[in-house]
Amino acid sequence: MVSSEERNLALLSHVLCIILGVIAPLIVWLLKKDESAYVERHAKESLNFQISLIIYSFVAGILCFAIIGFVLLPILGIFALVCIVIATIRASKGEWYDYPLTIRLIK
Repeated sequence: MVSSEERNLALLSHVLCIILGVIAPLIVWLLKKDESAYVERHAKESLNFQISLIIYSFVAGILCFAIIGFVLLPILGIFALVCIVIATIRASKGEWYDYPLTIRLIK
């Protein structure tokens, strides 16, 4: 059973990414990784997704020289927002969520 505090911390590790990017899940993960497996998994998944978004944004930025990047960047932004909202809802319900297209660098 997941406590409401754990659900809230997992939720924050996702939703704060909209404002703080990679910093929010990194802080939550570093502070709570030894205390709660639920919070650790959500924060780590969110952190991996944010790192993946940085990589994808960099590639799309380079592709702006070939014009296609101007199309990819807004699509990437909408994709990220939708995934973050879904992850936030799942975390608030006490469920697991795996972001799609995520490079899992932090294991």
